[in-house]
Amino acid sequence: MTAATHSTLFPQAPDGSPYAAGPRGADAVLEGLDPEQRAVATALHGPVCVLAGAGTGKTRAITHRIAYGVLAGILQPSSVLAVTFTNRAAGEMRGRLRQLGAQGVQARTFHSAALRQLQYFWPKAIGGGMPRLIDRKIQLVADAAATLGTRLDRGELRDVTAEIEWSKVTQTVPADYAYAAAKAGREAPRDPTEIGHLYAAYEDLKRERAVIDFEDVLLLTVAILQDRHEIAEQIRAQYQHFVVDEYQDVSPLQQRLLDLWLGDRENLCVVGDASQTIYSFTGATPDHLLDFRSRHPGATVVKLVRDYRSTPQVVHLANGLLAQARGRAADHRLELISQRAPGPEPGYAEYGDEPAEAEGAARRIRELIDAGVPAAEIAVLFRTNAQSETYEQALADVGVPYQLRGAERFFDRPEVRKAGTALRGAARFGGNDSLLDEAVDLPSQVRAVLSGEGWTTEPPAGSGAVRERWESLAALVRLAQDLAAGRPGATLGDFVAELDERANAQHAPTVQGVTLASLHAAKGLEWDVVFLVGIAEGMLPITYARTDEQIEEERRLLYVGVTRARERLHVSWALSRSPGGRPGRRPSRFLDGLRPGTTAAAGRSGSGATGGVERGTARGPAAVPRRAQRTPARCRVCGRTLTDAGEMKLMRCEDCPSDMDEGLYERLREWRAVQAERSGQPDFCVFTDRTLMAIAEAQPVSPAELSRIPGVLSRKLRSYGTDVLAICAGHEVAEADEDD
Repeated sequence: MTAATHSTLFPQAPDGSPYAAGPRGADAVLEGLDPEQRAVATALHGPVCVLAGAGTGKTRAITHRIAYGVLAGILQPSSVLAVTFTNRAAGEMRGRLRQLGAQGVQARTFHSAALRQLQYFWPKAIGGGMPRLIDRKIQLVADAAATLGTRLDRGELRDVTAEIEWSKVTQTVPADYAYAAAKAGREAPRDPTEIGHLYAAYEDLKRERAVIDFEDVLLLTVAILQDRHEIAEQIRAQYQHFVVDEYQDVSPLQQRLLDLWLGDRENLCVVGDASQTIYSFTGATPDHLLDFRSRHPGATVVKLVRDYRSTPQVVHLANGLLAQARGRAADHRLELISQRAPGPEPGYAEYGDEPAEAEGAARRIRELIDAGVPAAEIAVLFRTNAQSETYEQALADVGVPYQLRGAERFFDRPEVRKAGTALRGAARFGGNDSLLDEAVDLPSQVRAVLSGEGWTTEPPAGSGAVRERWESLAALVRLAQDLAAGRPGATLGDFVAELDERANAQHAPTVQGVTLASLHAAKGLEWDVVFLVGIAEGMLPITYARTDEQIEEERRLLYVGVTRARERLHVSWALSRSPGGRPGRRPSRFLDGLRPGTTAAAGRSGSGATGGVERGTARGPAAVPRRAQRTPARCRVCGRTLTDAGEMKLMRCEDCPSDMDEGLYERLREWRAVQAERSGQPDFCVFTDRTLMAIAEAQPVSPAELSRIPGVLSRKLRSYGTDVLAICAGHEVAEADEDD
């Protein structure tokens, strides 16, 4: 799926081609950077934290930082590892670095980097062949449910799979799922205890079939680096400098892997924006970004607030949204300053029902296209994927082509795969192909080959599958034209190599159609014109967002949507879902005080952070020490390093012999049942089975010994400590009075 954005894989040349020549030296890399971006590029030592608002050129700043270090001879390309969260972002970073003259730098996703290390070190660390990596886990979850006699419909399968993924990135084992989900405020799609059982069955089935999933890639890499210090040191000798993009989206598991990569070094540069944290449901947390200065007192902090993407009118609305925000992320918000010429004010529209809203947006889009705005520079963004169908129909009715972002990926489309096969054949045996006899340059060669696959000089009438296939092939033709403009001597073989590189990076060429996407899928993209639709209470914030933290994440989601627009922004909502329905909806509370005729809710005092550079304190006796790395937990029976959370709770390997007092364990379980009934909570909310087993094995005799058992938090120590210690000592626990 194409990214409708001016930010191509490569910096653009003066003629508009994305295939520009690289800089002539280290100093040339710094040309054109603003003062804050230059500060990022030249801060090559020690911990660096870049707080980058939307549209402020963060990718430009960090790629120029790496390139400047390489060209100045300060950084060895092979010693730098840059990690981000999507293949497309990693591919764009590699392309920019290549054009800046920094070939050889590794730019990968967390999973890709970990997978390479796991594949390389598996024979040495584990032995034998590495288990097969599964692309999708839904079928395996369905099979696991079947082993328990549980039937899950498609929606439940998706939701349970998401819960398993969240559990793994937050390092929660099946036995602790129910407690962890309750503590995190998650609304489980089924009974939490049942999901814990499904999760356990899923893990058992993976072991039986000798397969691993994507989360296992990180977990196993962490386990190897923790357990095999010589392997960890080998990786640390390879990579001396780390750059992490979108740091606000790091999960606890990814942070754990990053800490192991780093060891006791601090050559780390992180980039992020807490106001764009919209993936907490997957386990992402901005805490690592917000706590960076406290963990690294010597860090240089650079704030990028010059917005080069959006007009002052769009930026004003974005700043207004955050001015009303609450919570820790809002305390660190950045006040953006537009660097663009003024544009039109955002437009607001109210409709009677959702079909009318979709028809109104489609009519306006038709007018924009007729006035010369490219369809690829227009996007319709909504809160849920279920809203897409109404807009697909409305656009088709007015003859506007569209593409669905988040649907099938561009290079996975059947017509693109067939076209790739035809182009490879022509590149190898083109001399014997009569189609190419009159093709004198690369674009004409590509047009000739693709004409046999269904491409024509004029698009087919209407929309639908035929038009979508034509748009895919037309995107390949335009890509050939761009490559030829930047490299006049480019051959068909060069074009095929370019396609292969883009496919690996999932960096698709631009498809000429209006983009339909959810707000989550739109993260990292931008368009000239953005329609934000369905901005009503119950949809944004979504109905199931109830806690303050959930509401604030919904606000940030709208902020991300607003900041996707470069020039024009249209915001709309419907008073009812269907024609004739009761008009009971109202516009989103997030728009109060921002749209004409409304009053703002009580806002925050003061403004957001301004741009600039803050130097860290020199490390010395008075400096706050960096938090010490946790000592690896080891089995108290065999001494092996423990990585499984359940084993760490017991302080022994699962297979090592237990010295648990069975009688004590049963007395603790009976006591727990009474406490749970008295408080109206599930048993696990008092103590999990694992924690009771650990207590029965340790048999603590004092509050200090009890507090050292994982799972016995200070609150539980205060509530239950006296009873537990009494039971461990063999005493009876007095029944509480009914009035207590």
